[in-house]
Amino acid sequence: MKFAVFVSGQGSNLQAIIEAVEKEEIKAELALVFSNRRKAFALQRAESAGIKTLFLDRRHYATPQSYDRDIVIHLKEAGIDFIVLAGYMKILSAFFVKKYPKKILNIHPSLLPSFKGARGIKDTFTYGAKVAGITIHFVDEKMDHGPIIMQESIKVSEKDTLETLEEKIHKIEHRIYPKAISLFVDGRLKAKGRKVEVVS
Repeated sequence: MKFAVFVSGQGSNLQAIIEAVEKEEIKAELALVFSNRRKAFALQRAESAGIKTLFLDRRHYATPQSYDRDIVIHLKEAGIDFIVLAGYMKILSAFFVKKYPKKILNIHPSLLPSFKGARGIKDTFTYGAKVAGITIHFVDEKMDHGPIIMQESIKVSEKDTLETLEEKIHKIEHRIYPKAISLFVDGRLKAKGRKVEVVS
């Protein structure tokens, strides 16, 4: 199987995925790293690992669907079977999601359905939640909404700052996301409605 990772920023989750592929913990080819931001450091990480990269500027397209249609063309040309979102800060159009049903994975830094959106960790912290965590889910046409594959929680200590909580969350992400991708590649994730079962 071949897959693409979509990124917008630093790419620390991408780095964890690259290393998992190199160790054959994920038995699939990371064939493409795509970004909607030209200067995303994640693209440099991919290039350093010898992975093909792609940047497309949304400003050059009339509509979100025309932008996503062009991305799909590149994915088809690269033979991509599934997609992993790793800090991709753009909502995919319904058109795009329909092209890859139950074949797009996303990681979100909160325990969904709580604290959706771009500031999951900060919103968890400022709300005063006693428990934080991460959610890995399939992507559907709504934001941070698709069937949940995996979650892991941690307690928020009274001594935690936003920075220390972010560090704890990122460590969980880097450990858990490659495992979820591996389960998908191995055909061990079975989705029925909102339920996702891990089968042996």
